[in-house]
Amino acid sequence: MRTTIDIDDELLKEVMEKSGAKSKKNAIVTAMKDYLRLKRREELKNLIGNFDEFNLDLKDLRKMRNER
Repeated sequence: MRTTIDIDDELLKEVMEKSGAKSKKNAIVTAMKDYLRLKRREELKNLIGNFDEFNLDLKDLRKMRNER
């Protein structure tokens, strides 16, 4: 989908530098994916709260992620 948006040049330049993206499109896609990854982590954290209370370990969390 083609969309025209006005993005702050300095912000986009910094995202490109930090992400190592070679194009503006790649920088924006990377930033969007990172944002969604962060939000999904927050959602998971809110769903399970303090996972120590549920006796979940890294293996259990990976299994939950893969079942999604």
